[in-house]
Amino acid sequence: MSFLPGNEQDPAFFDYRAVKDLGKDLQTQYTSAEPFPHIVIDDFLPIEVARYCLEHFPEKLDPHGMEFNRDQERWKRSYHPDFLEPRLRALFYTFNSRPFIKVIENITGINGLIPDPYFLGAGFHEIQTSGHLSMHADFNHHRQLNLERRVNVLIYLNPGWRDEYGGQLELWTPDMERKVRSVVPVMNRCAMFTTTGESMHGNPQPVNHPEGVSRKSIALYYYTSTWDEQRVAKTTQFQPRPGTGDRFDWGVKADEVIKEYLPPVLSRKLLRLRRRLAT
Repeated sequence: MSFLPGNEQDPAFFDYRAVKDLGKDLQTQYTSAEPFPHIVIDDFLPIEVARYCLEHFPEKLDPHGMEFNRDQERWKRSYHPDFLEPRLRALFYTFNSRPFIKVIENITGINGLIPDPYFLGAGFHEIQTSGHLSMHADFNHHRQLNLERRVNVLIYLNPGWRDEYGGQLELWTPDMERKVRSVVPVMNRCAMFTTTGESMHGNPQPVNHPEGVSRKSIALYYYTSTWDEQRVAKTTQFQPRPGTGDRFDWGVKADEVIKEYLPPVLSRKLLRLRRRLAT
């Protein structure tokens, strides 16, 4: 039996009356978790929905998809929901609906969550063999909507995945001194956590499936209208693990210094030049 009860007409749609109180009993577990509020829920989606996602997972990059291959994000792809086949598009729009958001609010205790119709950075994610995503705290500001990022929901699509295949979601203390939890990305497992400048997470262990199968997941992000203009908007903040070969993202640090210490006219010109040189 799945955590989310599917609708009788279509398991990919969730009935508000059936889920309006779902997850409230998990809120204490979520808020008291270390190193930051989080929870892991197995059998999250109706299994036929999870299987459909895997069976129809994209095979090539869409016009708004993204591909990364650098020290911090190796062999990673993201696929935008608006270019998926119709039923999967409808599923992602359901992830932005009131019933689904209510469940997230019940679990996290964060009310007034706002979905992202642009799916900025969200959608299907895939990491190929030898790929990884270094430890990081996520960007904190949705510029188009002027919202504060609050919650990540990750749903994994990897049947029979084992610990030795790598790609585990790791949660570390804010000072990056200690790994607190490692989550194997098995099929239909959901990891949900609060995002702040101190919620250090990633999957730094390279993907190493013996048959070359990629690590697949659904990534969903939720926001609140609590952005304070006195705060500094930050992009993804990568941090190296101690005693490893992880590399610091000096490019992001350089951009932050330029924005902080140069007049806006000069900083905009210099940032544009840096982007042209990087392409």
